[in-house]
Amino acid sequence: MTIQKRRERERAERERLIVTAARELAESEGWDAVTTRRLAAEIEYSQPVLYSHFKGKDAIMAAVAVQGCAEMAAELREARTAAGGPREALAAVGEAYTAFARRRPALYDAMFTHPVDLPFATPEAPAALQEAFGELLRAVEPVAVEGDEPGLLTETYWAALHGLVTLMRSGRLPEEAHEHRLALLIGHFAPPGTT
Repeated sequence: MTIQKRRERERAERERLIVTAARELAESEGWDAVTTRRLAAEIEYSQPVLYSHFKGKDAIMAAVAVQGCAEMAAELREARTAAGGPREALAAVGEAYTAFARRRPALYDAMFTHPVDLPFATPEAPAALQEAFGELLRAVEPVAVEGDEPGLLTETYWAALHGLVTLMRSGRLPEEAHEHRLALLIGHFAPPGTT
């Protein structure tokens, strides 16, 4: 292995270490606890080494968001492809989306709640963001009716899922009615008998 390749591999490994440490710290103590000083101590590298990889906390959070979108895309794809038909796929994707947000609240916040310097809804968006939205789109497209713009319909479905998650997490909607709310949402997007 050449020295250059070894350095590139070591650099990529340090970046993974920084992102993993940030995710773990955020999940255990919240994003306010994630500071470059704290991360440097956690990974046992100096702050200048950390800054040689990322400009600061915002850049780290953006990297976490991209990683999270890739993970969410995989979970949504698995749910969608395991479902029996279009209505079932839409329901499965909705369940997978909300389960992901519940299981990984700090990761979800980095992806969709905290401001991050990532282009959303543009061709310049990182592949992982496009992939996650694409999985939502693939679940919504089959239930679109004539005259619906699939992209806008998908954004509306996503906004509804995000709203449910956000309002439940903040205690504004009771958790115990979640399954019923999700069923109502699916019923309006894809009434029973949708094929």
